[in-house]
Amino acid sequence: MNIINYISVIAMPIVILLVVANALKEKVSVFDIFLKGATEGIEIVLKIFPTLIGLFVAIGMLRSSGVIEFIISIISPITNFFKIPNEILPLAMLRPISGSASMAIATDIIKNNGVDSFIGILASIIMGSTETTLYTIAVYTGSVKIKNTRFILIAALMADITGILVSIIVCKIFFNL
Repeated sequence: MNIINYISVIAMPIVILLVVANALKEKVSVFDIFLKGATEGIEIVLKIFPTLIGLFVAIGMLRSSGVIEFIISIISPITNFFKIPNEILPLAMLRPISGSASMAIATDIIKNNGVDSFIGILASIIMGSTETTLYTIAVYTGSVKIKNTRFILIAALMADITGILVSIIVCKIFFNL
């Protein structure tokens, strides 16, 4: 185990040294390329910044308005029929929208139910098998100025739903505690 810790500590410095050594060998100006990349990075941030602000404001309004609790109260009879824990529903709903909100919900689920509980394991698997879809779409399409994201959104949300459903099935099969 110590060797893995040692390798993880030295991995990044070795990669940086290899890049610099290769650049010196090829007679490439590393600092100029670094500055050019940093400038392009700042330009991309400036392009996607309005989209991200809008997304963060929408997430805050969604969490504060009580819409999530209302939707959970509507779909809970269906989820109860399939024996899906209600504690997971806020995580399943917010995971495609916000990584930080879903991380807070998952942390709260694990803190209240324990890491080895069915709900804790399910929350962990959902976090690992889904993506912050809206954020990812906003960043990638915003950086290249794609306006029509309808089909991307549908496909990505279907993938998230599939990830959540498969997480529930896997947990029920393997971890039904």
